[in-house]
Amino acid sequence: MTATLAPEQPSSLDAPDASVGAPVREDRRRRTHARLRRLWRGPDADPVWARPALLALLTVTALLYLWDLGSSGWANTYYAAAVQAGTKSWKAFFFGSTDASNFITIDKTPLSLWPAELSARVFGLSSWSMLVPQALMGVATVGVLYASVKRWFGAHAGLLAGAVCALTPVAALMFRFNNPDAALTLLMTVGAYALTRALEHDSTKWVVVCGAAVGLAFLAKELQAFLVLPAFGLTYLIAGPPKLARRIWHTVLIGLSTLVAAGWWVAIVYAWPVSSRPYLGGSQDNTFFDVLFGYNGFGRLSGNETGSVGGIGAAGGRWGPTGLTRLFNESFGGEASWLIPAALILLVGVLVWTLPRHRADRTRAAMSLWGGWLVVTGLAISLGKGIIHEYYTIALAPAIGAVIGIGAVFLWRRRDRAGARLLLGAAVGATGVWCSILLDRVPEWHPWLHDVVLFGGGLLALALVVPIVNARVATLVATSAVAVCLAAPAAWTLATVSTPHTGSIPTSGPSGAGGLGRGAPGGAGGGFGGGFGGGAFPRGGQAPPNAANGGLPNGNATNGNATGFPGGGRNGPAVGGAGGLGGLLNGIQVSDAAVTFLQKGASGYRWVAAAVGADNAASYQLASDDAIMAIGGFNGSDPAPTLAQFEQYVADGKIHYFIGGGSRGGPGGQNGTTSEIASWVSSHFDAVTVGGVTFYDLTGSMI
Repeated sequence: MTATLAPEQPSSLDAPDASVGAPVREDRRRRTHARLRRLWRGPDADPVWARPALLALLTVTALLYLWDLGSSGWANTYYAAAVQAGTKSWKAFFFGSTDASNFITIDKTPLSLWPAELSARVFGLSSWSMLVPQALMGVATVGVLYASVKRWFGAHAGLLAGAVCALTPVAALMFRFNNPDAALTLLMTVGAYALTRALEHDSTKWVVVCGAAVGLAFLAKELQAFLVLPAFGLTYLIAGPPKLARRIWHTVLIGLSTLVAAGWWVAIVYAWPVSSRPYLGGSQDNTFFDVLFGYNGFGRLSGNETGSVGGIGAAGGRWGPTGLTRLFNESFGGEASWLIPAALILLVGVLVWTLPRHRADRTRAAMSLWGGWLVVTGLAISLGKGIIHEYYTIALAPAIGAVIGIGAVFLWRRRDRAGARLLLGAAVGATGVWCSILLDRVPEWHPWLHDVVLFGGGLLALALVVPIVNARVATLVATSAVAVCLAAPAAWTLATVSTPHTGSIPTSGPSGAGGLGRGAPGGAGGGFGGGFGGGAFPRGGQAPPNAANGGLPNGNATNGNATGFPGGGRNGPAVGGAGGLGGLLNGIQVSDAAVTFLQKGASGYRWVAAAVGADNAASYQLASDDAIMAIGGFNGSDPAPTLAQFEQYVADGKIHYFIGGGSRGGPGGQNGTTSEIASWVSSHFDAVTVGGVTFYDLTGSMI
C-alpha cells in the first residue's frame, strides 16, 4: 500500500506572531508621532508657540515670494538665456555660457545659475522652473536667519529678524527674480549662522563651514561676497572661545576655506585649454582675474571699470551721487532703508551697553557680526563710484533684520531701565519719521499710510519711554510698535510682489513711484523695459541722447530696425515706456516671422545667428530655442570675437545670420571689434528684413 502523506503544515516558527508585531507597529507609530510633534513643537526648551509661529512665518514668506511668480516672464533675459543654455550643454552649465554652443559666458561666476538650470532640466524650461528656486532661496534665507538669531536670543528675536528680512522690499524683489543676488544673500546668511555656531565653542568644523559658505557666495557674485569677511573675522578674533593663538589660526582658517570653496572653479577654468572653453564675459583679455579685479571687482568701488558702460565722476553722475546718504536717496531709499535708522540706533546703543562685558559676551559678538556686515556692505554700496545698482541692497536685508531682532529684544528685556526705554522709543520714533519721509516721495500712493506711520510711530515711541507695569499693556505696546514699524515696508513689498519685473535693473515698489521706484512700467514695476528705465539714470544724472526716441542712439523705439541698437531694434511696440532708456537692458519682443526665419535650417549651424550684445542675443535665443552668438558679451564691449575670428567662423559655415544693428556699450572692446564686425558684415553681405528686423545671410555670396 502507498502511504498517503498529509499536506505539510506550517511550522509554528513560520507563523506571524501577533503578540510581537503589534508592539513593533505601535513603537513605529509612536516614533512617527514623536517626529511630527518635534517638527510642530520644536525643542522642548522653546515656548509652545515658537515652532508654529516659525512655520507660519515661512509659509507667509513662501506665499509672498511665489505669488504670481510667472508674471515676470523671463525676468532678466540675459540670465534666462544662460539657464536655457545650461539645460542643453553641461559645459555651458559649468562655465555659465550664454549659449549652448559655448561662445561666451555671463559676466559673473555661474553658481547662481545652477539651481535654476537643474530645476529646468527636471521640469522643463519655463518662467516658473527658473524663478521658483530663487523664491525658495528667499524662504531658506529667512529660516537660516531665524535659526541664527534664535539660538542666543530666543524665538521673539528670531521671528522679528526673519519678518524684517522677508518684508524688506528689495528682498521680495530679488527673491522673485533671476539675478545672482538671491544665492549670494542665502550663502552669506549661512556663513553667519556657521560663525554663530563657531562662537559657541571651540569648533574647527563650523569655522570651515563659515568660510566655505562665503567662498560659495563668491561663486555666485564674486567680490561682493567678501564684504562680510571683515565682520566675520574681527568678531571671531575678539569673541571666539579659544585662546588668542587658536583664534588667530581659526580666523586664518576662515580665509583658507573661503579660498578653497571659491577657488576650485577658478582653478579648473585656468587649467582648461583656452581653445576648448568659452570666452570669459566681462574681460578684455579672456582671463578671469581681469573680470574679478576690474569689471566686477575694485572697479565697482573706484569707477575704473574697463569694458563696462562707464562709472561716474567724483561727485556722481550716470550711476547717481555717492556718499554716506546714498542708501537714503530717492534712488535707493525705497529698497532697504526703511528700518536702517532704527537698526543703527539699536546697534550703537547695544554695543555701548555691552562694552564693559567679558570679551566673549554673546550679545556684543552678535551685534558685531551682524552690525559689521550692515556697516561694511552699506559703506561699499554708498561710496562705490562704479556701477552700483539699487538691488544690490538685498545684501543688507539679513543684517538689518538680525540687528533689529537682537537689539529690540535685548532692550525690551531691560525696559525697567530708562536707557533701554529711551533707545527703544528713539528707534520706533525714527522709523516713523523716516518711513513717512519715504512715503512723502510718492504722495499719491496710499496717503493714509503716511499718517499711520508718522503719528502712530510718535505715540508708540512716547509710550515706550514711559515705564509700563502691566504685562498685558506692555505686550500690546510692543506688538503695536512692531506693526507700525513694519507697515510701510510691508505695503511697499506687497506693491513689489504684485507688479511684474523684467530687465537687468529692476527696482521695488509701486508702479509709477517716481524717484523711489523709477518709472512705470519700466521702473518700480520693472514691467516691460525695466532696464535702464528701471534705474540707470537717477535724478541728477544725465539723460541719454535721443531719450525721446526711447533712449536708443540714432534710433526709434518703435522702429523695427533701430540703427545703433544691438540687434537692429525691436519687433513690436516700444518696451521702454516712461522708464527713460526703457528696454536698453531688457530683452526685445521677437516676432513669429523672425523666429520662423531663424529656425529654418538651424540644425546645420553651430549658431543660427550672431547679434551684438548679450541681452539682444538672449531674446532671439529664448524665442527660437537655438544658440545665438552674443558678440561683445553683455555690454557689447568685450573684444570677442575679433574680426579675424568672426570671419573664420563665417568661412567655416558656423553662423547662419547676423542680426543687424550697432552696439549699446561703446565701440566694442578696446580695439573696437564690435564696430569692425558690424561694418564688415554690412559691406559684404546683403540684408533682408523679416518681421521688422534686419538679417544678413552669412552663408550667401559676398558682395
